[in-house]
Amino acid sequence: MSEKIITFDGVEHDRDTILESMDDDDFYYGYLGKQALSSSSLKWILKSPNVYVNMINGEQSESQALRDGKLIHWRVLEPNKFEALNVIQVSSRTTNAYKAALEEMGEVYLQKEIDNAIRVSDSLFKNNAARDILDGAKFEVPTIAMVEGIPFRGKADVVKGKEIIDVKTTADIKGFRWSAQKFGYDLQAYLYLQLFPQAHSFKFLVIDKNTSDIGVFECSPQFLDDGRRKLEKGIKDYKHFFQEGNPIDQFVIREIL
Repeated sequence: MSEKIITFDGVEHDRDTILESMDDDDFYYGYLGKQALSSSSLKWILKSPNVYVNMINGEQSESQALRDGKLIHWRVLEPNKFEALNVIQVSSRTTNAYKAALEEMGEVYLQKEIDNAIRVSDSLFKNNAARDILDGAKFEVPTIAMVEGIPFRGKADVVKGKEIIDVKTTADIKGFRWSAQKFGYDLQAYLYLQLFPQAHSFKFLVIDKNTSDIGVFECSPQFLDDGRRKLEKGIKDYKHFFQEGNPIDQFVIREIL
């Protein structure tokens, strides 16, 4: 991999220097959110170039599932962020009190959302297999690299030795195998193994938000190969619409039923 990172604005960065800046959320999610791709942005492109444009422009609202997953993620991997959250004791996000707090503080969570995150994440802390995975590991490890001439950013939830572990939440752990395909987790796994060349394997540590069950899911060669194909297709689509200038309104989904 190149030690020079060239972002979409044409700026050339020294990789070691930009890695230091990636600990700053404003830089990682703000600047790099628009000047580099990630596994998430590539999944948006694969869904539709229009979705990608809407997401980077902040035109898509955050779902409750994403809010819940983010809170659990912070409680497990970044407890300092979790403790610093603005919390309000109201029944829902539709109340005037919530809207007033949101306008005043910028980001606000309901007490019941916090309580749920604590309940679910506590089940992880109590589980021996999960603790074995997390003990002695590094959390929120950033990386960036050029892949086929495109800058890709990423943050591994957990790095332990030569293994990357991603923490996921689900509403149905029995169906996680199918969710992993549906939500492009194969793409994420394959891409991260390219971004972290020292890693030899990738697995998911999964928490069921309803039952508090814990799952550990290894990635098979077939799963990773599916991710490789999605990566190649996503990069091809990105170049076609956003580098070569082909009009997005000519995007067509073609499938055989």
